[in-house]
Amino acid sequence: MFSSLKLSAVLLPAVASAVNVFFDPVYNNPNGSLTTVACSNGSNGLITRFGFQNFSDVPTFPNIGGADVIQGFNSAGCGTCFNITFTDSNQTTTSITYTALDVAGDGFVASEDALNTLTGGQAERLGVINATAVQLDPSACGL
Repeated sequence: MFSSLKLSAVLLPAVASAVNVFFDPVYNNPNGSLTTVACSNGSNGLITRFGFQNFSDVPTFPNIGGADVIQGFNSAGCGTCFNITFTDSNQTTTSITYTALDVAGDGFVASEDALNTLTGGQAERLGVINATAVQLDPSACGL
């Protein structure tokens, strides 16, 4: 019985969740130090686990930032990988692969560059977007 339960869980498709995506230009800085985010050192931190020091060391940079799966310092959600997809008013769909490395109250707080990629350069005009997010295996983010 337990074997079939495990197999069922593996075969289920990833679930897309509706999310809000905001931006903070602090995550644009390639030299931004990981010591300034929740996922710095500690057993779940990106410095400890991967030896990363700066934002640009994260393989998905500049597609990085906060996510609501990270509750605080050294959260088990540190390094969670997502596919975030946005469909604009013209029905143009754009996706990014995103690494969570900081807290976010609701949804995601991405770099301005990441939001510009999703919106075709409209981050400042839009401010926040409604998107969908699917959690991926960490290997999809190079982790």
